[in-house]
Amino acid sequence: MTPALKPLRRIAAYAVCLDVSKRVLLIRESVRSGTPGVWTLPGGSVLHGEHPRDAVVREAAAESGLLLRAVTPIDVLADTRARPHREVTLHTDRILFEAEVISGEAEPLSPMVDDVRWVSLDEAATLQLRPFVAQVLKLPLSTVDLPPEQMPELPGFHIQQAPDGRHTVQRFAAYGLVRDPRGRILLTQVADGYPDAGCWHLPGGGTDFGEQPAQALLRELHEETGQAGRIRRLLGVASHRDPEQVGPEGFAIDWHGVRPYYDVVVDEPAEVVLADVGGSTVGARWFDRADVAALALTAVTTEALRAAS
Repeated sequence: MTPALKPLRRIAAYAVCLDVSKRVLLIRESVRSGTPGVWTLPGGSVLHGEHPRDAVVREAAAESGLLLRAVTPIDVLADTRARPHREVTLHTDRILFEAEVISGEAEPLSPMVDDVRWVSLDEAATLQLRPFVAQVLKLPLSTVDLPPEQMPELPGFHIQQAPDGRHTVQRFAAYGLVRDPRGRILLTQVADGYPDAGCWHLPGGGTDFGEQPAQALLRELHEETGQAGRIRRLLGVASHRDPEQVGPEGFAIDWHGVRPYYDVVVDEPAEVVLADVGGSTVGARWFDRADVAALALTAVTTEALRAAS
Protein backbone atom coordinates (compact mmCIF):
# COMPACT_ATOMS: atom_id res chain seq x y z
CA MET A 1 0.00 0.00 0.00
CA THR A 2 1.33 3.42 -0.98
CA PRO A 3 1.84 5.55 2.15
CA ALA A 4 -0.42 8.56 2.54
CA LEU A 5 0.72 11.30 0.19
CA LYS A 6 -0.07 15.00 0.39
CA PRO A 7 -2.68 16.05 -2.21
CA LEU A 8 -1.55 18.81 -4.55
CA ARG A 9 -3.31 20.50 -7.47
CA ARG A 10 -1.84 22.40 -10.41
CA ILE A 11 -3.05 23.94 -13.65
CA ALA A 12 -0.94 23.49 -16.78
CA ALA A 13 -1.20 24.43 -20.45
CA TYR A 14 0.32 22.78 -23.52
CA ALA A 15 0.77 23.32 -27.26
CA VAL A 16 -0.42 20.88 -29.90
CA CYS A 17 1.68 22.17 -32.77
CA LEU A 18 1.72 20.56 -36.25
CA ASP A 19 3.95 21.46 -39.19
CA VAL A 20 3.01 21.35 -42.90
CA SER A 21 3.81 17.61 -42.96
CA LYS A 22 1.42 17.00 -40.02
CA ARG A 23 4.33 16.19 -37.71
CA VAL A 24 3.78 17.11 -34.06
CA LEU A 25 6.26 19.02 -31.90
CA LEU A 26 7.36 16.88 -28.92
CA ILE A 27 9.93 17.29 -26.17
CA ARG A 28 11.72 14.53 -24.26
CA GLU A 29 12.16 14.78 -20.50
CA SER A 30 15.75 14.54 -19.26
CA VAL A 31 17.35 12.70 -16.36
CA ARG A 32 16.75 15.85 -14.29
CA SER A 33 13.01 15.21 -14.51
CA GLY A 34 10.93 12.67 -12.63
CA THR A 35 10.36 10.55 -15.75
CA PRO A 36 13.47 10.64 -18.00
CA GLY A 37 12.98 9.55 -21.59
CA VAL A 38 9.25 10.22 -21.67
CA TRP A 39 7.91 12.41 -24.48
CA THR A 40 5.40 15.17 -23.89
CA LEU A 41 4.06 18.38 -25.43
CA PRO A 42 5.68 21.80 -24.95
CA GLY A 43 4.11 23.58 -22.00
CA GLY A 44 3.85 23.50 -18.25
CA SER A 45 2.42 25.09 -15.13
CA VAL A 46 0.22 28.18 -15.26
CA LEU A 47 1.54 30.83 -12.87
CA HIS A 48 -0.77 32.67 -10.49
CA GLY A 49 -2.64 35.29 -12.48
CA GLU A 50 -1.29 34.09 -15.83
CA HIS A 51 -3.60 33.28 -18.73
CA PRO A 52 -3.07 29.66 -19.86
CA ARG A 53 -2.34 30.74 -23.45
CA ASP A 54 0.48 32.95 -22.15
CA ALA A 55 1.82 30.03 -20.10
CA VAL A 56 2.06 27.98 -23.31
CA VAL A 57 4.16 30.65 -25.00
CA ARG A 58 6.44 31.16 -21.99
CA GLU A 59 7.00 27.47 -21.28
CA ALA A 60 7.52 26.48 -24.92
CA ALA A 61 10.15 29.20 -25.41
CA ALA A 62 12.01 28.13 -22.26
CA GLU A 63 11.95 24.45 -23.23
CA SER A 64 12.37 24.46 -27.00
CA GLY A 65 13.68 27.86 -28.14
CA LEU A 66 10.58 28.30 -30.30
CA LEU A 67 8.22 31.25 -30.14
CA LEU A 68 4.71 29.85 -30.45
CA ARG A 69 1.28 31.39 -30.69
CA ALA A 70 -1.53 29.63 -28.87
CA VAL A 71 -4.43 29.80 -31.34
CA THR A 72 -7.41 28.16 -29.68
CA PRO A 73 -8.09 25.69 -26.86
CA ILE A 74 -8.99 22.25 -28.21
CA ASP A 75 -9.41 20.12 -25.08
CA VAL A 76 -9.16 20.15 -21.30
CA LEU A 77 -8.11 16.97 -19.48
CA ALA A 78 -7.29 16.07 -15.89
CA ASP A 79 -5.13 13.30 -14.48
CA THR A 80 -4.05 12.21 -11.03
CA ARG A 81 -0.77 10.46 -10.36
CA ALA A 82 1.18 9.37 -7.32
CA ARG A 83 4.62 10.95 -6.93
CA PRO A 84 6.12 9.07 -3.92
CA HIS A 85 9.57 10.65 -4.37
CA ARG A 86 7.90 14.05 -3.80
CA GLU A 87 5.49 12.65 -1.18
CA VAL A 88 2.50 14.02 -3.10
CA THR A 89 -0.50 12.86 -5.08
CA LEU A 90 -0.69 15.31 -7.96
CA HIS A 91 -3.90 16.32 -9.75
CA THR A 92 -3.20 18.31 -12.92
CA ASP A 93 -5.78 20.14 -15.01
CA ARG A 94 -4.27 20.33 -18.49
CA ILE A 95 -5.47 22.84 -21.09
CA LEU A 96 -4.45 21.91 -24.63
CA PHE A 97 -4.12 24.63 -27.28
CA GLU A 98 -3.76 24.37 -31.01
CA ALA A 99 -0.57 26.35 -31.62
CA GLU A 100 1.70 27.53 -34.42
CA VAL A 101 5.39 28.43 -34.64
CA ILE A 102 6.17 32.10 -35.18
CA SER A 103 9.98 31.94 -35.11
CA GLY A 104 13.03 30.10 -33.78
CA GLU A 105 14.84 26.79 -34.20
CA ALA A 106 13.93 23.76 -32.11
CA GLU A 107 16.58 22.95 -29.50
CA PRO A 108 16.46 21.78 -25.87
CA LEU A 109 17.08 24.75 -23.58
CA SER A 110 15.70 23.66 -20.23
CA PRO A 111 17.74 21.28 -18.02
CA MET A 112 14.51 19.24 -17.72
CA VAL A 113 14.53 18.58 -21.49
CA ASP A 114 17.13 16.70 -23.55
CA ASP A 115 15.48 16.58 -26.99
CA VAL A 116 13.02 18.62 -29.07
CA ARG A 117 11.79 17.05 -32.27
CA TRP A 118 9.12 17.15 -34.98
CA VAL A 119 7.65 13.64 -35.01
CA SER A 120 5.21 11.94 -37.37
CA LEU A 121 2.17 10.36 -35.74
CA ASP A 122 3.42 6.92 -36.81
CA GLU A 123 6.73 7.56 -35.04
CA ALA A 124 4.96 9.05 -32.02
CA ALA A 125 3.02 5.80 -31.66
CA THR A 126 6.33 4.01 -31.00
CA LEU A 127 7.43 6.43 -28.23
CA GLN A 128 6.67 6.41 -24.54
CA LEU A 129 4.24 9.30 -24.26
CA ARG A 130 2.57 10.94 -21.32
CA PRO A 131 -0.98 9.56 -21.23
CA PHE A 132 -2.60 12.95 -21.87
CA VAL A 133 -0.39 13.38 -24.96
CA ALA A 134 -1.38 9.97 -26.31
CA GLN A 135 -5.01 10.77 -25.61
CA VAL A 136 -5.08 14.07 -27.47
CA LEU A 137 -3.12 12.58 -30.40
CA LYS A 138 -5.44 9.52 -30.41
CA LEU A 139 -2.53 7.10 -29.92
CA PRO A 140 -2.20 4.02 -27.65
CA LEU A 141 -1.88 4.81 -23.95
CA SER A 142 1.16 3.87 -21.86
CA THR A 143 1.66 3.25 -18.14
CA VAL A 144 4.00 6.18 -17.55
CA ASP A 145 1.80 7.90 -14.97
CA LEU A 146 0.15 5.49 -12.55
CA PRO A 147 -2.87 6.75 -10.58
CA PRO A 148 -2.75 6.62 -6.78
CA GLU A 149 -4.02 3.54 -4.98
CA GLN A 150 -6.18 5.78 -2.80
CA MET A 151 -7.67 9.06 -3.94
CA PRO A 152 -7.09 11.79 -1.34
CA GLU A 153 -9.53 14.60 -0.63
CA LEU A 154 -8.69 18.25 -1.19
CA PRO A 155 -11.18 21.13 -1.16
CA GLY A 156 -11.76 22.73 -4.56
CA PHE A 157 -11.39 26.09 -2.81
CA HIS A 158 -7.97 25.84 -1.20
CA ILE A 159 -6.54 29.02 0.37
CA GLN A 160 -2.76 29.26 0.53
CA GLN A 161 -0.54 31.89 2.10
CA ALA A 162 2.10 33.52 -0.07
CA PRO A 163 5.56 34.38 1.36
CA ASP A 164 4.48 38.02 1.70
CA GLY A 165 1.49 36.98 3.83
CA ARG A 166 -1.18 37.42 1.17
CA HIS A 167 -3.93 34.83 0.97
CA THR A 168 -4.04 33.35 -2.53
CA VAL A 169 -6.29 30.96 -4.43
CA GLN A 170 -5.82 29.49 -7.90
CA ARG A 171 -9.09 27.72 -8.63
CA PHE A 172 -10.05 25.57 -11.59
CA ALA A 173 -13.75 25.38 -12.46
CA ALA A 174 -15.82 24.25 -15.45
CA TYR A 175 -18.89 26.08 -16.76
CA GLY A 176 -21.45 25.67 -19.51
CA LEU A 177 -23.35 27.92 -21.89
CA VAL A 178 -26.47 25.80 -21.46
CA ARG A 179 -29.26 26.00 -24.04
CA ASP A 180 -32.42 24.03 -24.80
CA PRO A 181 -33.87 23.10 -28.23
CA ARG A 182 -35.81 26.40 -28.29
CA GLY A 183 -32.58 28.40 -27.91
CA ARG A 184 -33.28 29.54 -24.36
CA ILE A 185 -30.26 30.03 -22.10
CA LEU A 186 -30.05 28.69 -18.54
CA LEU A 187 -28.36 31.06 -16.08
CA THR A 188 -27.80 31.05 -12.33
CA GLN A 189 -27.83 34.07 -10.04
CA VAL A 190 -24.97 34.75 -7.62
CA ALA A 191 -26.03 35.01 -3.96
CA ASP A 192 -25.37 37.96 -1.66
CA GLY A 193 -22.01 37.88 0.10
CA TYR A 194 -20.21 36.44 -2.92
CA PRO A 195 -18.25 38.31 -5.62
CA ASP A 196 -20.57 39.51 -8.43
CA ALA A 197 -23.59 39.20 -6.10
CA GLY A 198 -26.83 39.57 -8.03
CA CYS A 199 -25.23 38.95 -11.41
CA TRP A 200 -26.25 36.10 -13.68
CA HIS A 201 -23.70 33.37 -14.16
CA LEU A 202 -23.11 30.19 -16.15
CA PRO A 203 -24.07 26.90 -14.47
CA GLY A 204 -21.03 24.99 -13.25
CA GLY A 205 -18.38 25.19 -10.58
CA GLY A 206 -15.16 23.87 -9.15
CA THR A 207 -13.92 20.41 -10.06
CA ASP A 208 -13.19 17.80 -7.42
CA PHE A 209 -9.79 16.20 -6.89
CA GLY A 210 -9.44 13.46 -9.52
CA GLU A 211 -12.46 14.63 -11.55
CA GLN A 212 -12.54 15.35 -15.27
CA PRO A 213 -13.69 18.92 -16.11
CA ALA A 214 -16.49 17.82 -18.45
CA GLN A 215 -17.86 15.37 -15.85
CA ALA A 216 -17.67 18.07 -13.17
CA LEU A 217 -19.68 20.48 -15.32
CA LEU A 218 -22.49 17.97 -15.91
CA ARG A 219 -22.52 17.08 -12.21
CA GLU A 220 -22.69 20.73 -11.17
CA LEU A 221 -25.43 21.44 -13.73
CA HIS A 222 -27.61 18.71 -12.29
CA GLU A 223 -26.84 19.62 -8.67
CA GLU A 224 -27.52 23.34 -9.24
CA THR A 225 -30.56 23.21 -11.50
CA GLY A 226 -31.82 19.63 -11.83
CA GLN A 227 -31.06 19.55 -15.58
CA ALA A 228 -29.41 16.69 -17.51
CA GLY A 229 -27.03 18.19 -20.07
CA ARG A 230 -25.00 17.02 -23.03
CA ILE A 231 -21.67 18.67 -23.92
CA ARG A 232 -21.22 19.50 -27.58
CA ARG A 233 -17.85 21.24 -27.62
CA LEU A 234 -15.32 23.35 -25.75
CA LEU A 235 -15.96 27.04 -26.42
CA GLY A 236 -12.98 28.61 -24.67
CA VAL A 237 -11.01 29.14 -21.49
CA ALA A 238 -11.39 32.22 -19.29
CA SER A 239 -8.73 33.47 -16.88
CA HIS A 240 -9.41 36.21 -14.37
CA ARG A 241 -7.41 37.58 -11.46
CA ASP A 242 -8.74 39.78 -8.68
CA PRO A 243 -5.95 40.59 -6.20
CA GLU A 244 -8.37 41.97 -3.57
CA GLN A 245 -11.45 39.79 -3.84
CA VAL A 246 -13.58 39.65 -0.71
CA GLY A 247 -16.16 36.89 -0.36
CA PRO A 248 -17.88 35.08 2.50
CA GLU A 249 -14.47 34.46 4.13
CA GLY A 250 -14.51 38.14 5.15
CA PHE A 251 -10.94 38.98 4.14
CA ALA A 252 -9.17 39.88 0.89
CA ILE A 253 -7.89 37.03 -1.27
CA ASP A 254 -5.62 37.28 -4.31
CA TRP A 255 -7.88 35.18 -6.47
CA HIS A 256 -7.04 33.59 -9.83
CA GLY A 257 -9.80 31.65 -11.55
CA VAL A 258 -9.19 29.47 -14.62
CA ARG A 259 -12.50 28.45 -16.19
CA PRO A 260 -13.04 26.36 -19.32
CA TYR A 261 -16.54 26.88 -20.66
CA TYR A 262 -18.47 24.50 -22.89
CA ASP A 263 -21.40 24.52 -25.30
CA VAL A 264 -24.06 22.40 -23.55
CA VAL A 265 -27.56 21.38 -24.62
CA VAL A 266 -30.41 20.16 -22.41
CA ASP A 267 -32.50 18.07 -24.79
CA GLU A 268 -35.47 17.71 -22.43
CA PRO A 269 -35.65 20.64 -19.99
CA ALA A 270 -37.01 19.73 -16.57
CA GLU A 271 -38.35 21.93 -13.81
CA VAL A 272 -35.51 24.10 -12.51
CA VAL A 273 -34.73 22.90 -8.99
CA LEU A 274 -32.18 24.84 -6.95
CA ALA A 275 -30.42 22.24 -4.80
CA ASP A 276 -27.57 24.41 -3.52
CA VAL A 277 -29.66 26.27 -0.93
CA GLY A 278 -27.51 28.56 1.22
CA GLY A 279 -24.56 28.40 -1.17
CA SER A 280 -23.23 30.75 -3.82
CA THR A 281 -26.28 30.34 -6.09
CA VAL A 282 -29.57 32.00 -5.12
CA GLY A 283 -31.61 31.31 -8.25
CA ALA A 284 -31.70 29.76 -11.71
CA ARG A 285 -33.88 30.54 -14.75
CA TRP A 286 -34.27 29.90 -18.45
CA PHE A 287 -34.06 33.13 -20.48
CA ASP A 288 -34.92 33.91 -24.08
CA ARG A 289 -31.78 35.01 -25.91
CA ALA A 290 -33.15 38.51 -26.49
CA ASP A 291 -33.68 39.04 -22.75
CA VAL A 292 -30.12 38.17 -21.74
CA ALA A 293 -28.71 41.46 -23.06
CA ALA A 294 -30.56 43.39 -20.33
CA LEU A 295 -29.09 41.30 -17.48
CA ALA A 296 -26.07 42.02 -15.30
CA LEU A 297 -23.71 39.21 -16.29
CA THR A 298 -20.46 37.85 -14.89
CA ALA A 299 -17.33 38.19 -17.00
CA VAL A 300 -17.15 34.50 -17.94
CA THR A 301 -20.82 34.56 -19.02
CA THR A 302 -20.19 37.52 -21.32
CA GLU A 303 -17.09 35.81 -22.74
CA ALA A 304 -18.97 32.56 -23.40
CA LEU A 305 -21.86 34.35 -25.14
CA ARG A 306 -19.37 36.18 -27.34
CA ALA A 307 -17.53 32.95 -28.18
CA ALA A 308 -20.78 31.22 -29.19
CA SER A 309 -22.08 34.05 -31.37
